[in-house]
Amino acid sequence: MSKKLFIETLGCAMNSRDTEHMIAELSEKEGYETTTDFKEADLILINTCSVREKPVHKLFSELGVFNKNKKEGAKIGVCGCTASHLGKEIIKKAPFVSFVLGARNVSKITEVLHKDKAVEIDINYDESEFAFKDFRSSPYKAYINISMGCDKSCTFCIVPKTRGEEISIPDRLIIQEAQRAVERGAKEIFLLGQNVNNYGRRFSGEHEKINFTELLRRLSKVEGLERIRFTSPHPFHMDDEFLEEFASNPKICKSMHMPLQSGSTKILKDMKRGYSKEWFLNRVEKLRSIAPEATISTDIIVAFPGESNEDFEETIDVMKKVRFDQIFSFKYSPRPLTEAEKFENVVDPAVASERLSYLQALQQQIIDEKNASRIGEVHTVYFEELNADGYVSGRSDNNLMIKVKGSEELLGTFADVKIIQANRTIFTGEILA
Repeated sequence: MSKKLFIETLGCAMNSRDTEHMIAELSEKEGYETTTDFKEADLILINTCSVREKPVHKLFSELGVFNKNKKEGAKIGVCGCTASHLGKEIIKKAPFVSFVLGARNVSKITEVLHKDKAVEIDINYDESEFAFKDFRSSPYKAYINISMGCDKSCTFCIVPKTRGEEISIPDRLIIQEAQRAVERGAKEIFLLGQNVNNYGRRFSGEHEKINFTELLRRLSKVEGLERIRFTSPHPFHMDDEFLEEFASNPKICKSMHMPLQSGSTKILKDMKRGYSKEWFLNRVEKLRSIAPEATISTDIIVAFPGESNEDFEETIDVMKKVRFDQIFSFKYSPRPLTEAEKFENVVDPAVASERLSYLQALQQQIIDEKNASRIGEVHTVYFEELNADGYVSGRSDNNLMIKVKGSEELLGTFADVKIIQANRTIFTGEILA
């Protein structure tokens, strides 16, 4: 009988790809099969996130539940960003944990499995050319890491302390991975990195130095690849060459994630983001002028230390001018190992909550208006998910989630779809004959 593996993944798309890597290694080298029931698992892994406080608190409550209800003899491992920054503290707080594996040490999963109380959290460990075994959670699209780590020094962010300095993966390995994914049926790839458009800044060995724009050009030549998506580009690196390639290359999906964080130039400086409100709006204006069909999403942090009412109004001003298609918004959460953790002038929690509520209400109003205007539009949809209600869903080129009545025969295919109904998260459409 095969051994059973259960993995709970918290956080970002990079964590999801790390989870796929661990499944592949454990399956190929240790004979594990995945299960959705942790009670029958021989190995339970939590792939953690430490960007905000809530997932860290969730970790220890989840560990307690797993330990209380797990199968006798099952091992529990903690992986990911929280593993990187807490390390041995996890085993001190939860001594039943078998091992701790940091976000920069994914390739060591089959090693730590056999070392009781192992703690592997070296954030300078180089996995940029490690040949992971292949596993995809979806046969229709493939997540591909193009870099690891982060060289930015944003004062609110713990990621450089959990994933180490930025190293780009050689383009030949990225292209080979894309080719393998296409050969197995994927028509879309999703490129991942903390700052994807900073690609090429540093390689671990001697490699041809190319930038992200050139990488996109080379990937678009992969035969059978129809769509390229990526996240997250950094506004500071959105030069004209990059935006023009984005707009003109038909294989690049017209959906851009532009993490604003704050609309106040003063707060952006305190955050060490490297750009101003004016630069951000200039880049949006440039993008909209050459790719008017593109959707734009963003991240916003409310109530960063020192944020005044005037600073918050600057963020609202950007929201009204840009009219984002999606926002991920949070109250500032102080993180260990960051500069901002020591900042004074903390915003009153009640004020922070009020600001977040106002911002989210404004965004809902913007979305309702934009979505209502989309009824009657026709989009080419790539179907990738079978829903339980008799619908099949997929995404348009500009990242609208659209569902139609249909069966699994639609999966992995493209179709022109007319939008007939809208709500805030998904559109309903009908396939045009």
